[in-house]
Amino acid sequence: MPAPQLIIFDCDGVLIDSEVIACRADAACLAEIGIAITSDEVMDRYVGLSATAMLADLEQRHGRRLPAGFANTLNARIIAAFETELVAMVGIARTLDALTCRLCVASSSEPDRLRHSLALVDLLHYFYPHLFSATQVARGKPAPDLFLFAARQMGAEPHACVVVEDSVAGVEAAVAAGMRAYGFTGGSHCRADHSDRLRAAGACVVFDDMLSLPTSLQRPAASAASAADRGHIPGPMCT
Repeated sequence: MPAPQLIIFDCDGVLIDSEVIACRADAACLAEIGIAITSDEVMDRYVGLSATAMLADLEQRHGRRLPAGFANTLNARIIAAFETELVAMVGIARTLDALTCRLCVASSSEPDRLRHSLALVDLLHYFYPHLFSATQVARGKPAPDLFLFAARQMGAEPHACVVVEDSVAGVEAAVAAGMRAYGFTGGSHCRADHSDRLRAAGACVVFDDMLSLPTSLQRPAASAASAADRGHIPGPMCT
């Protein structure tokens, strides 16, 4: 497997263990305006999507317009929860220290929240200013637009990029962009079937230990089967 020119990291659920916090805040905010939805339902339906896409779907499903400024209210609630609860993903700082290729972030989060979240857990310096948001493209994940935009900005060819994602929408976006998708299942939101869902979406590598990423990027395809047997990288390797 050739070494990547660029590794594109999703943020929520990959760099920061944030999905459970955000989904809980989403559900609480929606309950306050009369939309009954559990945090598990938010997770199942909307993880990986932008807030704009989530709110548009909720309006369609419930046949009503959400209050003016609700997106800002929701974002403020999530940021407030992050201030006291957010942690970096286990092992991520050591992993980033070990990687030698170029790095960037491409996230469905808005730019201010993205910068603030990474700063809270002391990860911003690994990526800044190479932070890309779905607000910068016409279509968010699962469309390939965001990852293709990030690659162009970083001067990398899509086929030479690896995307590290925790969501089905994100993996689908990476595959649609012609990039290798590595599915990460080490976040606190990941359930027993998460690895199967990411593989079905097109992830060529699925792993649950962030510290294994540098080694897996260097491992030739021939060793994939033995690695999968050890439980570090289940599933086939991309070519």
